[in-house]
Amino acid sequence: MPRAALVASLTLRKGAGARVGGERLALLEAIGEHGSITVAAKAMGLSYKAAWDAVQAINNLFDRPLVAAHAGGRGGGLANVTADGRAVIETFRAVEEELSHVLDALERRLADPARPPFTSQLWSLGMKTSARNALRGVVSSVTQGAVNSEVVLRIAEGVELVAIITRRSVDELALEPGREAIALVKASSIILARGGDASRTSARNRLVGTVARCEEGAVNSEITIALDAGKSVTATITRQSARDLNLRAGEPAAALIKASSVILAVE
Repeated sequence: MPRAALVASLTLRKGAGARVGGERLALLEAIGEHGSITVAAKAMGLSYKAAWDAVQAINNLFDRPLVAAHAGGRGGGLANVTADGRAVIETFRAVEEELSHVLDALERRLADPARPPFTSQLWSLGMKTSARNALRGVVSSVTQGAVNSEVVLRIAEGVELVAIITRRSVDELALEPGREAIALVKASSIILARGGDASRTSARNRLVGTVARCEEGAVNSEITIALDAGKSVTATITRQSARDLNLRAGEPAAALIKASSVILAVE
């Protein structure tokens, strides 16, 4: 049986959060070329939702957004790749080029027929999560309790998430001010409030923003709230609740998240 060709995939990742690989970089390049997520998605053979979700994941992964999108809905709207986005694309492609030279040399070494197939020697290790929202940030404070601790994660300027986790978890993750971490929140754990007015609630986290997208399904609806600095969160609520709230793109809204629903992960 002929030896398989050696192929490597370059992926950027922070902790257990979203990943940026060749396909998402290609989407960034398409957005830069066409100036629209809708047109870029069509050029890439993606659905609008898949492209929007990819852009959301990319922006949440970096300190500053790589794509700046402007309202317009499925029929239009402008989007541009920021200076940070262009720098990431340039760096990614440069590393890919250097990696190809390394692969050529490695493939020549592995071409010895006396060697076992290299597919049995190499492993691809990674972590995936079912949480819809993965937000990278920096720990700003840790308040230790007898059993549980409160960890405050700054995910953008003026935007923080509070997580309640066990004191043992704080120690095992080595969480302290200045430490980078990923906040994972399931879409079903987010409660939405219309107009951003949700001051009287037991939810520790109240993220105020603007409705960026509403996707109605047969049973549930998916609502994305745009926050500051290019960050966003997505909530899944019942179709009836979405209709009762009458949330529309461009309107203010608040995402309510219990501190106990926030999971923290580190590299």
